[in-house]
Amino acid sequence: MTVRRPFQKLIACSGHRLRRGVLDFKLSRRQRPISAARKCAPSVATRRTLLKRRIRRLTPTLAGGTVQDRVFAALGALAGVGLATLCCWLALGGPPELAIVAPIGASAVLVFAVPASPLAQPWSVVGGNAVSALVGLAVGQALGDPFLAAGIATALAIGAMSLARCLHPPGGAIALGSAIAGYQGGVRAFEHATPIVLTSVTLVALGWAFHRFSKHSYPHAPVAAPVNTHKTRDTPSQLRVGFSKGDIDAALVDLNEPFDIDRDDLDGLLRQVELRALDRVHGGISCADVMSRDVIRVGDWEEPGTAARLLLDHGVRSLPVQDRADKVIGVVGLRDLIRAAKTIGEVMRPPTTAASDDPALSLFSVLTDGTTHSVSILDENRRLLGVVTQTDLLMAMARSMALTR
Repeated sequence: MTVRRPFQKLIACSGHRLRRGVLDFKLSRRQRPISAARKCAPSVATRRTLLKRRIRRLTPTLAGGTVQDRVFAALGALAGVGLATLCCWLALGGPPELAIVAPIGASAVLVFAVPASPLAQPWSVVGGNAVSALVGLAVGQALGDPFLAAGIATALAIGAMSLARCLHPPGGAIALGSAIAGYQGGVRAFEHATPIVLTSVTLVALGWAFHRFSKHSYPHAPVAAPVNTHKTRDTPSQLRVGFSKGDIDAALVDLNEPFDIDRDDLDGLLRQVELRALDRVHGGISCADVMSRDVIRVGDWEEPGTAARLLLDHGVRSLPVQDRADKVIGVVGLRDLIRAAKTIGEVMRPPTTAASDDPALSLFSVLTDGTTHSVSILDENRRLLGVVTQTDLLMAMARSMALTR
Protein backbone atom coordinates (compact mmCIF):
# COMPACT_ATOMS: atom_id res chain seq x y z
CA MET A 1 0.00 0.00 0.00
CA THR A 2 2.82 2.34 0.86
CA VAL A 3 4.49 1.70 -2.49
CA ARG A 4 1.41 2.64 -4.55
CA ARG A 5 0.67 5.91 -2.78
CA PRO A 6 3.11 8.07 -4.83
CA PHE A 7 1.58 6.76 -8.06
CA GLN A 8 -1.94 7.53 -6.81
CA LYS A 9 -0.91 11.09 -5.95
CA LEU A 10 0.67 11.48 -9.36
CA ILE A 11 -2.46 10.25 -11.14
CA ALA A 12 -4.75 12.49 -9.03
CA CYS A 13 -2.56 15.52 -9.73
CA SER A 14 -2.51 14.76 -13.45
CA GLY A 15 -6.32 14.45 -13.52
CA HIS A 16 -6.69 17.78 -11.74
CA ARG A 17 -4.40 19.49 -14.23
CA LEU A 18 -6.30 17.93 -17.14
CA ARG A 19 -9.64 19.16 -15.85
CA ARG A 20 -8.14 22.61 -15.21
CA GLY A 21 -6.80 22.71 -18.77
CA VAL A 22 -10.17 21.80 -20.29
CA LEU A 23 -11.87 24.50 -18.23
CA ASP A 24 -9.32 27.12 -19.26
CA PHE A 25 -9.83 26.14 -22.91
CA LYS A 26 -13.61 26.57 -22.67
CA LEU A 27 -13.28 29.94 -20.99
CA SER A 28 -10.84 31.12 -23.64
CA ARG A 29 -13.32 30.21 -26.39
CA ARG A 30 -16.12 32.13 -24.70
CA GLN A 31 -13.95 35.21 -24.25
CA ARG A 32 -12.66 35.11 -27.81
CA PRO A 33 -13.82 38.28 -29.70
CA ILE A 34 -16.62 37.76 -32.23
CA SER A 35 -15.84 38.77 -35.76
CA ALA A 36 -17.62 41.73 -37.37
CA ALA A 37 -19.30 39.43 -39.90
CA ARG A 38 -20.83 37.30 -37.12
CA LYS A 39 -21.99 40.43 -35.26
CA CYS A 40 -23.79 41.79 -38.37
CA ALA A 41 -25.37 38.48 -39.36
CA PRO A 42 -29.16 38.68 -38.73
CA SER A 43 -30.83 36.07 -36.61
CA VAL A 44 -33.26 33.49 -37.98
CA ALA A 45 -36.26 35.46 -36.64
CA THR A 46 -34.99 38.66 -38.26
CA ARG A 47 -34.52 36.92 -41.61
CA ARG A 48 -38.06 35.54 -41.42
CA THR A 49 -39.47 39.01 -40.67
CA LEU A 50 -37.61 40.53 -43.62
CA LEU A 51 -38.84 37.75 -45.89
CA LYS A 52 -42.45 38.30 -44.79
CA ARG A 53 -42.16 42.02 -45.50
CA ARG A 54 -40.84 41.39 -48.99
CA ILE A 55 -43.61 38.90 -49.73
CA ARG A 56 -46.22 41.36 -48.40
CA ARG A 57 -44.98 43.97 -50.88
CA LEU A 58 -45.71 41.55 -53.71
CA THR A 59 -49.22 40.82 -52.40
CA PRO A 60 -50.85 44.19 -51.61
CA THR A 61 -54.25 44.12 -49.92
CA LEU A 62 -57.13 46.29 -51.05
CA ALA A 63 -57.63 49.14 -48.57
CA GLY A 64 -61.09 49.03 -47.04
CA GLY A 65 -61.92 45.59 -48.46
CA THR A 66 -63.58 43.09 -46.14
CA VAL A 67 -64.27 39.38 -46.47
CA GLN A 68 -67.94 40.17 -47.06
CA ASP A 69 -66.99 42.55 -49.89
CA ARG A 70 -64.87 39.86 -51.55
CA VAL A 71 -67.71 37.32 -51.30
CA PHE A 72 -70.15 39.82 -52.79
CA ALA A 73 -67.68 40.60 -55.57
CA ALA A 74 -67.36 36.92 -56.48
CA LEU A 75 -71.14 36.47 -56.54
CA GLY A 76 -71.53 39.64 -58.60
CA ALA A 77 -68.99 38.48 -61.17
CA LEU A 78 -70.71 35.08 -61.35
CA ALA A 79 -74.05 36.66 -62.16
CA GLY A 80 -72.70 39.59 -64.17
CA VAL A 81 -70.47 37.77 -66.63
CA GLY A 82 -72.91 34.91 -67.09
CA LEU A 83 -75.93 37.12 -67.74
CA ALA A 84 -74.01 39.64 -69.85
CA THR A 85 -72.69 37.01 -72.26
CA LEU A 86 -76.08 35.27 -72.34
CA CYS A 87 -77.89 38.50 -73.21
CA CYS A 88 -75.34 39.25 -75.93
CA TRP A 89 -75.80 35.80 -77.47
CA LEU A 90 -79.60 36.06 -77.36
CA ALA A 91 -79.49 39.50 -78.98
CA LEU A 92 -76.99 38.73 -81.75
CA GLY A 93 -77.49 34.99 -82.32
CA GLY A 94 -74.85 32.86 -83.98
CA PRO A 95 -72.39 30.53 -82.24
CA PRO A 96 -72.23 31.04 -78.45
CA GLU A 97 -68.45 31.44 -78.42
CA LEU A 98 -68.72 34.59 -80.56
CA ALA A 99 -70.74 36.28 -77.80
CA ILE A 100 -68.09 35.64 -75.15
CA VAL A 101 -65.64 38.56 -74.97
CA ALA A 102 -62.75 37.37 -72.79
CA PRO A 103 -61.63 40.79 -71.39
CA ILE A 104 -65.14 41.29 -69.97
CA GLY A 105 -64.00 39.02 -67.14
CA ALA A 106 -61.37 41.61 -66.21
CA SER A 107 -64.00 44.37 -66.46
CA ALA A 108 -66.18 42.39 -64.05
CA VAL A 109 -63.35 42.34 -61.48
CA LEU A 110 -63.31 46.14 -61.49
CA VAL A 111 -67.09 46.64 -61.55
CA PHE A 112 -67.87 44.20 -58.74
CA ALA A 113 -64.68 44.21 -56.62
CA VAL A 114 -63.66 47.90 -56.72
CA PRO A 115 -66.80 49.83 -57.73
CA ALA A 116 -65.35 53.10 -56.36
CA SER A 117 -62.35 53.00 -58.68
CA PRO A 118 -62.29 55.60 -61.48
CA LEU A 119 -61.28 52.74 -63.80
CA ALA A 120 -64.56 50.88 -63.04
CA GLN A 121 -67.06 53.63 -63.79
CA PRO A 122 -69.63 53.12 -66.58
CA TRP A 123 -67.97 55.41 -69.10
CA SER A 124 -64.60 53.79 -68.41
CA VAL A 125 -66.03 50.31 -69.02
CA VAL A 126 -68.15 51.03 -72.09
CA GLY A 127 -66.07 53.80 -73.63
CA GLY A 128 -62.72 52.18 -72.87
CA ASN A 129 -63.68 48.83 -74.38
CA ALA A 130 -65.33 50.39 -77.46
CA VAL A 131 -62.45 52.79 -78.19
CA SER A 132 -59.88 50.03 -77.75
CA ALA A 133 -61.77 47.69 -80.08
CA LEU A 134 -61.93 50.26 -82.87
CA VAL A 135 -58.31 51.35 -82.47
CA GLY A 136 -57.03 47.78 -82.39
CA LEU A 137 -59.03 46.74 -85.43
CA ALA A 138 -57.83 49.74 -87.45
CA VAL A 139 -54.18 49.14 -86.56
CA GLY A 140 -54.41 45.44 -87.37
CA GLN A 141 -55.88 46.13 -90.79
CA ALA A 142 -53.34 48.84 -91.58
CA LEU A 143 -50.18 46.95 -90.64
CA GLY A 144 -48.97 43.68 -92.10
CA ASP A 145 -46.92 42.57 -89.10
CA PRO A 146 -48.98 41.02 -86.27
CA PHE A 147 -46.29 41.62 -83.63
CA LEU A 148 -45.90 45.27 -84.56
CA ALA A 149 -49.67 45.70 -84.76
CA ALA A 150 -50.16 44.22 -81.28
CA GLY A 151 -47.74 46.65 -79.64
CA ILE A 152 -48.88 49.75 -81.53
CA ALA A 153 -52.57 48.93 -81.00
CA THR A 154 -52.13 48.64 -77.24
CA ALA A 155 -50.11 51.85 -77.05
CA LEU A 156 -52.60 53.83 -79.16
CA ALA A 157 -55.52 52.40 -77.18
CA ILE A 158 -54.01 53.71 -73.93
CA GLY A 159 -53.54 57.13 -75.50
CA ALA A 160 -57.05 57.20 -76.95
CA MET A 161 -58.66 56.11 -73.67
CA SER A 162 -56.69 58.74 -71.76
CA LEU A 163 -57.82 61.49 -74.13
CA ALA A 164 -61.44 60.31 -73.92
CA ARG A 165 -61.19 60.08 -70.09
CA CYS A 166 -62.24 56.43 -70.14
CA LEU A 167 -59.04 54.62 -69.15
CA HIS A 168 -59.90 50.96 -68.53
CA PRO A 169 -57.23 48.24 -68.10
CA PRO A 170 -59.15 45.47 -69.95
CA GLY A 171 -59.16 47.82 -72.95
CA GLY A 172 -55.53 46.89 -73.54
CA ALA A 173 -56.51 43.23 -73.95
CA ILE A 174 -59.38 44.18 -76.26
CA ALA A 175 -57.03 46.31 -78.39
CA LEU A 176 -54.61 43.39 -78.65
CA GLY A 177 -57.33 40.91 -79.67
CA SER A 178 -58.83 43.40 -82.12
CA ALA A 179 -55.43 43.96 -83.75
CA ILE A 180 -55.07 40.22 -84.34
CA ALA A 181 -58.61 40.06 -85.77
CA GLY A 182 -57.85 43.00 -88.07
CA TYR A 183 -54.62 41.40 -89.23
CA GLN A 184 -56.41 38.16 -90.16
CA GLY A 185 -58.89 40.18 -92.26
CA GLY A 186 -62.51 39.61 -93.13
CA VAL A 187 -63.82 41.51 -90.09
CA ARG A 188 -65.89 44.68 -90.29
CA ALA A 189 -65.70 47.28 -87.57
CA PHE A 190 -69.42 47.21 -86.74
CA GLU A 191 -69.60 43.42 -86.48
CA HIS A 192 -66.47 43.33 -84.32
CA ALA A 193 -67.40 46.15 -81.93
CA THR A 194 -71.08 45.28 -81.46
CA PRO A 195 -70.68 42.29 -79.08
CA ILE A 196 -68.00 44.15 -77.11
CA VAL A 197 -70.16 47.24 -76.61
CA LEU A 198 -73.33 45.25 -75.94
CA THR A 199 -71.64 43.04 -73.34
CA SER A 200 -70.04 46.08 -71.68
CA VAL A 201 -73.35 47.95 -71.45
CA THR A 202 -75.10 44.88 -70.03
CA LEU A 203 -72.33 44.35 -67.47
CA VAL A 204 -72.58 47.97 -66.30
CA ALA A 205 -76.37 47.70 -65.97
CA LEU A 206 -76.04 44.50 -63.96
CA GLY A 207 -73.37 46.13 -61.79
CA TRP A 208 -75.70 49.04 -61.06
CA ALA A 209 -78.50 46.65 -60.04
CA PHE A 210 -76.19 44.43 -57.99
CA HIS A 211 -74.66 47.26 -55.96
CA ARG A 212 -78.12 48.37 -54.85
CA PHE A 213 -77.94 45.29 -52.60
CA SER A 214 -74.21 45.40 -51.76
CA LYS A 215 -74.68 48.89 -50.25
CA HIS A 216 -71.94 50.35 -52.46
CA SER A 217 -72.58 53.33 -54.72
CA TYR A 218 -72.30 52.54 -58.43
CA PRO A 219 -71.78 54.65 -60.42
CA HIS A 220 -69.61 55.95 -57.63
CA ALA A 221 -70.39 59.45 -56.37
CA PRO A 222 -67.26 61.09 -54.93
CA VAL A 223 -67.44 62.54 -51.44
CA ALA A 224 -69.15 65.90 -51.71
CA ALA A 225 -66.86 68.79 -50.87
CA PRO A 226 -68.04 71.16 -48.12
CA VAL A 227 -69.95 74.19 -49.42
CA ASN A 228 -70.95 77.50 -47.94
CA THR A 229 -74.64 77.03 -47.14
CA HIS A 230 -75.09 80.73 -46.29
CA LYS A 231 -74.48 81.83 -49.91
CA THR A 232 -71.62 84.17 -49.07
CA ARG A 233 -68.10 84.34 -50.46
CA ASP A 234 -66.53 82.94 -47.30
CA THR A 235 -64.74 79.63 -47.48
CA PRO A 236 -66.74 76.85 -45.74
CA SER A 237 -65.77 76.53 -42.10
CA GLN A 238 -64.48 72.97 -42.61
CA LEU A 239 -61.91 74.25 -45.14
CA ARG A 240 -60.58 77.25 -43.23
CA VAL A 241 -58.14 75.20 -41.17
CA GLY A 242 -56.09 72.12 -41.94
CA PHE A 243 -55.02 71.07 -45.40
CA SER A 244 -56.41 72.42 -48.68
CA LYS A 245 -56.88 70.97 -52.15
CA GLY A 246 -53.68 72.70 -53.17
CA ASP A 247 -51.87 70.75 -50.46
CA ILE A 248 -53.26 67.49 -51.87
CA ASP A 249 -52.10 68.39 -55.39
CA ALA A 250 -48.65 69.31 -54.10
CA ALA A 251 -48.40 66.04 -52.14
CA LEU A 252 -49.35 64.03 -55.23
CA VAL A 253 -46.64 65.82 -57.19
CA ASP A 254 -44.11 65.08 -54.43
CA LEU A 255 -44.98 61.37 -54.38
CA ASN A 256 -44.84 61.21 -58.20
CA GLU A 257 -47.15 58.19 -58.34
CA PRO A 258 -50.64 57.83 -59.90
CA PHE A 259 -53.23 56.54 -57.42
CA ASP A 260 -56.41 54.68 -58.30
CA ILE A 261 -58.67 56.99 -56.30
CA ASP A 262 -60.74 60.03 -57.16
CA ARG A 263 -59.26 63.31 -55.97
CA ASP A 264 -62.46 64.27 -54.11
CA ASP A 265 -62.53 60.83 -52.45
CA LEU A 266 -58.95 61.39 -51.33
CA ASP A 267 -59.92 64.77 -49.86
CA GLY A 268 -62.84 63.23 -47.97
CA LEU A 269 -60.71 60.33 -46.73
CA LEU A 270 -58.05 62.64 -45.31
CA ARG A 271 -60.65 64.80 -43.55
CA GLN A 272 -62.17 61.69 -42.00
CA VAL A 273 -58.69 60.69 -40.82
CA GLU A 274 -58.39 64.08 -39.13
CA LEU A 275 -61.66 63.55 -37.28
CA ARG A 276 -60.62 60.07 -36.19
CA ALA A 277 -57.33 61.38 -34.89
CA LEU A 278 -59.15 64.18 -33.06
CA ASP A 279 -61.46 61.68 -31.39
CA ARG A 280 -58.53 59.42 -30.46
CA VAL A 281 -56.49 62.23 -28.89
CA HIS A 282 -59.30 64.23 -27.28
CA GLY A 283 -61.95 61.52 -26.94
CA GLY A 284 -63.39 59.97 -23.82
CA ILE A 285 -66.45 62.20 -23.57
CA SER A 286 -69.71 60.58 -24.70
CA CYS A 287 -72.87 62.20 -26.00
CA ALA A 288 -74.57 61.34 -22.70
CA ASP A 289 -72.02 63.53 -20.88
CA VAL A 290 -72.82 66.72 -22.79
CA MET A 291 -76.38 66.35 -24.11
CA SER A 292 -79.33 68.45 -22.96
CA ARG A 293 -81.93 66.20 -21.32
CA ASP A 294 -84.89 68.55 -20.81
CA VAL A 295 -85.74 68.81 -24.50
CA ILE A 296 -88.60 70.78 -26.05
CA ARG A 297 -90.37 68.59 -28.60
CA VAL A 298 -93.51 68.53 -30.76
CA GLY A 299 -95.79 65.90 -32.26
CA ASP A 300 -96.16 65.32 -35.98
CA TRP A 301 -99.93 65.83 -35.69
CA GLU A 302 -99.66 69.34 -34.22
CA GLU A 303 -100.09 72.57 -36.19
CA PRO A 304 -97.03 74.43 -37.53
CA GLY A 305 -97.94 77.47 -35.42
CA THR A 306 -97.29 75.46 -32.25
CA ALA A 307 -93.75 74.65 -33.38
CA ALA A 308 -93.12 78.30 -34.33
CA ARG A 309 -94.15 79.54 -30.88
CA LEU A 310 -91.96 76.96 -29.12
CA LEU A 311 -88.96 77.82 -31.28
CA LEU A 312 -89.29 81.56 -30.57
CA ASP A 313 -90.15 81.23 -26.89
CA HIS A 314 -87.22 78.95 -26.06
CA GLY A 315 -84.71 80.47 -28.51
CA VAL A 316 -83.79 77.19 -30.21
CA ARG A 317 -83.21 76.53 -33.90
CA SER A 318 -84.91 73.15 -34.26
CA LEU A 319 -87.25 70.78 -32.44
CA PRO A 320 -87.40 66.97 -32.49
CA VAL A 321 -90.68 65.64 -33.92
CA GLN A 322 -92.31 62.56 -32.36
CA ASP A 323 -95.16 60.33 -33.39
CA ARG A 324 -97.91 59.19 -31.02
CA ALA A 325 -95.69 56.30 -29.85
CA ASP A 326 -93.07 58.85 -28.68
CA LYS A 327 -90.59 57.77 -31.36
CA VAL A 328 -88.50 60.45 -33.05
CA ILE A 329 -89.39 60.61 -36.74
CA GLY A 330 -88.13 64.03 -37.79
CA VAL A 331 -86.92 67.53 -36.93
CA VAL A 332 -88.43 70.93 -37.71
CA GLY A 333 -87.03 74.47 -37.76
CA LEU A 334 -88.26 77.95 -38.67
CA ARG A 335 -87.14 77.55 -42.29
CA ASP A 336 -89.28 74.43 -42.62
CA LEU A 337 -92.34 76.30 -41.34
CA ILE A 338 -92.27 78.75 -44.23
CA ARG A 339 -94.10 76.23 -46.40
CA ALA A 340 -97.86 76.04 -46.05
CA ALA A 341 -99.02 72.90 -44.26
CA LYS A 342 -101.71 71.70 -41.91
CA THR A 343 -99.48 69.55 -39.66
CA ILE A 344 -95.84 69.52 -38.67
CA GLY A 345 -95.47 66.07 -40.18
CA GLU A 346 -95.89 67.61 -43.65
CA VAL A 347 -92.90 69.96 -43.35
CA MET A 348 -90.48 68.13 -41.04
CA ARG A 349 -87.07 66.91 -42.19
CA PRO A 350 -85.40 63.53 -41.51
CA PRO A 351 -83.62 63.66 -38.13
CA THR A 352 -79.91 63.37 -37.50
CA THR A 353 -79.47 60.88 -34.65
CA ALA A 354 -76.81 59.24 -32.50
CA ALA A 355 -76.57 56.90 -29.52
CA SER A 356 -75.85 58.04 -25.98
CA ASP A 357 -72.56 56.12 -25.79
CA ASP A 358 -71.21 57.54 -29.06
CA PRO A 359 -68.17 59.83 -28.65
CA ALA A 360 -69.30 63.45 -28.56
CA LEU A 361 -66.54 64.49 -30.95
CA SER A 362 -67.85 62.04 -33.55
CA LEU A 363 -70.63 64.59 -34.19
CA PHE A 364 -68.08 67.20 -35.25
CA SER A 365 -68.53 66.73 -39.01
CA VAL A 366 -72.33 66.69 -38.73
CA LEU A 367 -72.67 69.81 -36.61
CA THR A 368 -70.26 71.81 -38.80
CA ASP A 369 -71.90 71.11 -42.17
CA GLY A 370 -73.72 74.47 -42.08
CA THR A 371 -77.25 73.06 -41.97
CA THR A 372 -77.46 70.77 -38.93
CA HIS A 373 -77.69 72.57 -35.59
CA SER A 374 -78.57 69.68 -33.28
CA VAL A 375 -78.43 65.89 -33.10
CA SER A 376 -81.12 63.83 -31.39
CA ILE A 377 -79.77 61.19 -28.99
CA LEU A 378 -82.03 58.12 -29.07
CA ASP A 379 -82.26 54.80 -27.29
CA GLU A 380 -82.64 51.44 -29.02
CA ASN A 381 -86.39 52.05 -29.44
CA ARG A 382 -85.86 55.46 -31.11
CA ARG A 383 -87.16 57.31 -28.05
CA LEU A 384 -85.60 60.66 -27.24
CA LEU A 385 -82.95 60.77 -24.50
CA GLY A 386 -81.52 64.21 -25.19
CA VAL A 387 -80.08 66.60 -27.76
CA VAL A 388 -76.50 67.64 -28.55
CA THR A 389 -76.24 71.13 -30.04
CA GLN A 390 -73.34 73.04 -31.52
CA THR A 391 -72.86 74.77 -28.16
CA ASP A 392 -72.68 71.40 -26.41
CA LEU A 393 -70.03 70.27 -28.89
CA LEU A 394 -67.92 73.37 -28.24
CA MET A 395 -68.05 72.69 -24.51
CA ALA A 396 -67.01 69.07 -25.11
CA MET A 397 -64.05 70.26 -27.20
CA ALA A 398 -62.98 72.73 -24.51
CA ARG A 399 -63.26 70.11 -21.78
CA SER A 400 -61.34 67.45 -23.73
CA MET A 401 -58.50 69.86 -24.48
CA ALA A 402 -58.29 70.83 -20.82
CA LEU A 403 -58.10 67.18 -19.77
CA THR A 404 -55.26 66.41 -22.21
CA ARG A 405 -53.01 69.29 -21.15
